[in-house]
Amino acid sequence: MGRSRSGAVPRPRGQGEGAWVSGGPLRVEALRKAFPGTVALDSVDFEVRAGEVHVLLGENGAGKSTLVKVVCGVVRPDGGRVLVGGREVRIRGARDAERLGIAAVHQEFALVPDLTVAENVLLGRQPTRFGLIDRKRMEARAEELLHRVGAPVSPRDRVRGLGVARLQLVEIARALAADARVLVLDEPTAALTGEEAERLFGVVRRLRGEGAGIVFITHHLEEIPVIGDRVTVLRDGRSVAEVPATAPEDELVRLMVGRGVGRPRPRARPETGEPLLAVRGLTRRGAFRGVGFEVRAGEVVGLAGLVGAGRTEVVRAVFGADRYDAGTVEACGRPLPGNDVAAAVRAGLGLVPEDRAAQGLLPDASVADNLVLAALGSASRGGFVDRARLRAAAARTAARLDVRMAGPDQPVRTLSGGNQQKVVIGRWLLADTRVLILDEPTRGVDVGAKAEIHRIIAELAASGRAVLLVSSDLPEVLAVSDRVLVMARGRVAGELAAAEATRDAVLALAVAADPGAPPGGGADDEGEDAHGR
Repeated sequence: MGRSRSGAVPRPRGQGEGAWVSGGPLRVEALRKAFPGTVALDSVDFEVRAGEVHVLLGENGAGKSTLVKVVCGVVRPDGGRVLVGGREVRIRGARDAERLGIAAVHQEFALVPDLTVAENVLLGRQPTRFGLIDRKRMEARAEELLHRVGAPVSPRDRVRGLGVARLQLVEIARALAADARVLVLDEPTAALTGEEAERLFGVVRRLRGEGAGIVFITHHLEEIPVIGDRVTVLRDGRSVAEVPATAPEDELVRLMVGRGVGRPRPRARPETGEPLLAVRGLTRRGAFRGVGFEVRAGEVVGLAGLVGAGRTEVVRAVFGADRYDAGTVEACGRPLPGNDVAAAVRAGLGLVPEDRAAQGLLPDASVADNLVLAALGSASRGGFVDRARLRAAAARTAARLDVRMAGPDQPVRTLSGGNQQKVVIGRWLLADTRVLILDEPTRGVDVGAKAEIHRIIAELAASGRAVLLVSSDLPEVLAVSDRVLVMARGRVAGELAAAEATRDAVLALAVAADPGAPPGGGADDEGEDAHGR
């Protein structure tokens, strides 16, 4: 897309140490930060200028998060300089960063669910009158900021009831309320639909036009030429290159990982065995109805569909994490009771949930303890767990999946997102799971980790296991699946063999009207579900 460049950048509001001068709003030079067992940043240089979108690119663990934490005052560097408006500054905490005009919108939003939008936007800076909060002025100011970012919400709305896209805009409005002149957006499109992402890009372009410096972190390489101006690539804690946003994807991948990463290719139709997972007539009122399918030994079945189609709700019900009202589930020839995760695990099922941080990991436990979690029962003898055997098995599994860590005792929360995801998958491999359900397994991971996860999926199928893959990344579904089931409005709208599964064919089924649905019925009646899908 073409972008106009008028030369002079509007001078934003703000005075003092954080005011902008020529040379750009934020620059770091030779930044260094080490943690026990690892160097997170090693002489990193990075600059974001006024009126530009600077993409920060790198694999999970490359140092992006640490760099953001340094400039936002969460982590103090061991060496190097931070300059704001051309002047060296010391950022000792979040208050310092805010005073200097730096704000970040993280993947995990920092909003208070039970407060209103206005209260969140102006939290800590509410206007007062006679010592009391002036709600009228507060809501008027919040409405002005919400209008500026195009947020279709009322200042009086409760935050708890908003979807991900609107929460993100509220976070940006809050940053603007603090007079942010450098805005860091960390994976802002990870949980958005294509339409929501394009609306967000419109907001980013407007802020850039007003002179803001935007740091944009993404794993979606196709977004970079659409929204970016320049790209800085981090690898192993170092800034290895600065290139235009128009640089070819293959070059960006090579810079990120130090080698080329091949794209997944559709597998030849495998010789499949008996059904390892059979679902019949699965129904939950308001979410899905009449869902039926099989997954056979040796195959990967993709589950595609639009936001709100009911995919996550179905796989959670199959695994026993959520209830269902009617239907049956069989695993490895055994009927499963509903709403019983332990029974599903005993029968050979495993689930990698879409929210690994909240649902898939014990964040304060070690890598080893997270890996062995599903295998504790099988490793018990006479009521005692053979911890030495489990620890050795965990080490072998981590090595097989190339989990990058200081050691098996490292807290799993300190790993990068891609390595955390490999730990969740490895848990089920160690437990010798026969049927693995993967819900958005590559969301928020870099291209290198994504390629490794695709390799693991192929190996699982080749070993005779069954894989059910839920993904909003349609090219991923088409590339790794042997069959594709398409859901629409809480039902399976159709099935496509690998040879006939094209983008157009999948989308045609995903948007088709459901002839069996009552008027106004279906999963979408209830609005956006808790998973946003």
